[in-house]
Amino acid sequence: MTNWLRPTSFKRTLFFLVLDVLLSLLTLYFSYELRFNFHIPERFLGSFWLVFSVLAVLKLSSLYVFRSYSVIWRFFSFSDAKNIIKAHIAAYLFFVLIYVLFREVFNPFPRSVIIIDFFLSLIFIGTVRVAKRVWKEGRYTKKIKPTLIIGVNSKTGTMIQSALKEEIDYYPVAIISLDDDSSLHTYINNVKVYAVSDLESVIEEKKIVSAIITQTLRQKELKRLVEALNQAGINEIKQVRLLGGEHEKLEDLSIEDLLARHPQDLDMTLISSFIRGKSILITGAGGSIGSEITKQCQHFGAKALTLVDNSEFNLYQIGEEVKSASLKLVSVTDRESLETLFQDILPDIVIHAAAYKHVPICEENQASAVFNNVLGSKNVIDVSIACGVQKVVLISTDKAVRPTNVMGATKRVTELYASNVDAEETEIVAVRFGNVLGSSGSVIPKFKQQIEKGGPVTVTHPEITRYFMLIPEACQLVLQAAAMAKGGELFILDMGEPVKIVDLARQMVRLYGKEDEVEIVFTGLRPGEKLYEELLLDESEQKTKYSSIFIARPSDYDIEQLEEDIEVLLSTENKIEILQKIVPEFVHNDKGL
Repeated sequence: MTNWLRPTSFKRTLFFLVLDVLLSLLTLYFSYELRFNFHIPERFLGSFWLVFSVLAVLKLSSLYVFRSYSVIWRFFSFSDAKNIIKAHIAAYLFFVLIYVLFREVFNPFPRSVIIIDFFLSLIFIGTVRVAKRVWKEGRYTKKIKPTLIIGVNSKTGTMIQSALKEEIDYYPVAIISLDDDSSLHTYINNVKVYAVSDLESVIEEKKIVSAIITQTLRQKELKRLVEALNQAGINEIKQVRLLGGEHEKLEDLSIEDLLARHPQDLDMTLISSFIRGKSILITGAGGSIGSEITKQCQHFGAKALTLVDNSEFNLYQIGEEVKSASLKLVSVTDRESLETLFQDILPDIVIHAAAYKHVPICEENQASAVFNNVLGSKNVIDVSIACGVQKVVLISTDKAVRPTNVMGATKRVTELYASNVDAEETEIVAVRFGNVLGSSGSVIPKFKQQIEKGGPVTVTHPEITRYFMLIPEACQLVLQAAAMAKGGELFILDMGEPVKIVDLARQMVRLYGKEDEVEIVFTGLRPGEKLYEELLLDESEQKTKYSSIFIARPSDYDIEQLEEDIEVLLSTENKIEILQKIVPEFVHNDKGL
């Protein structure tokens, strides 16, 4: 019974057809009554049903041609009212023409009835159409948003049906087809499909204020589309996401959607064969990268997961998501505890994501950064070798390339140690990549907070750029690189094109629709920060069969000398001097700009 009451395009059309027939009968009879002062001579009633039948057919046909039956009742507008007037004019003109040609058939017929009926029909049919709009005006005026649907697919119809059922506060008035020419100028649930070349004119004509994207687009296509919508004055942009199965959710288009680089060469089979059935230990498992790698390992069928972190809260959070994992509150700088843990579980694979990564904080706490990043990584590698771990994966960063800060220099030291240590039977691989979208230290959450507070949005420098990748895809590529590693490699993930942070800030402000409210201010580079991040030391990287993964040229460093230098680094007061000895390309920027 409930399903029968739900509105659909067919039910709405059928309802109005029946209603218009009844109203046409009522108005015509009332016109006769008015014409004869409520005393209709019997001889004029002989042609009544013929006049009614012809008029009803003409009127319904004309209303259909002028798309009166495609209007959602509660969204009846002034343009729809004009169409009803046009439909009536056309219908009654045709009737007059038929009457002139076949006058004998209709006689006797009082011709003034047509004029009376024309106005009565307009009043009755128009009033019914506008009635629900007037009734619900107070409830929906602020919520109703004339909306553009972008994409022709099953989700398009779903969105229109959701609007009909008042499940969403959007009124679809037009559809833009991006690539299906066969659908142009057709109708989906009575909403017309236009070409993408009509985008600007449709937005202006229909007074559209929002857009819903139902089609999956590549990043460049999505960027171009959003720019076109922004230029046309549309800042409220939604996207339909599939949550699983057939469940769809309408969400705001996010900056992550515009920046995300979706690698086309993810090899899920390779990753699955690498992870499935293995015992895996992950350090820094509560962090942004560590927690996603944990979830990926669970997804790909790891036999056992041991999660290591020195933050109780972070460990608790990832433990709540991965119930089967073993949670170990251990610091990687505690060699003795690591040895006990490794001997107990004998992991097949170790993924080392634990590190201090925030550049300004590491600059303020140089000793802690060196102790955690260098000693912690050395401990993990050494204990893995001693316990016969099959493979160790070290998560590195683009800041290790020609570092200008302590954090980047410490990560470069760990890269050198991983590639030069005597690994015995253990395969050790480092994977280097740039910023990930949505991480705890990402600039994006900071910008969101600043915009929501009304600004200003703070950017360090107008020319500063960074690489970005989605966390899940970065982690999948890390696992893919690890799966193909033989030991000693430094893999580099292709992060696509670098993004200007000021452009990122402007795009986010536009997405929030606050271009006139939120100011962007430049605060100067912070200590240790540089304008441009790099992923390579030189152009001698080696290609792999995957276009998103490269191998950097190995850097030789006598391991005995490196171990001695690391000992000095850990004990010395002057961390910068020893870091520069180990990493000659390290030029410390301790002032910022």
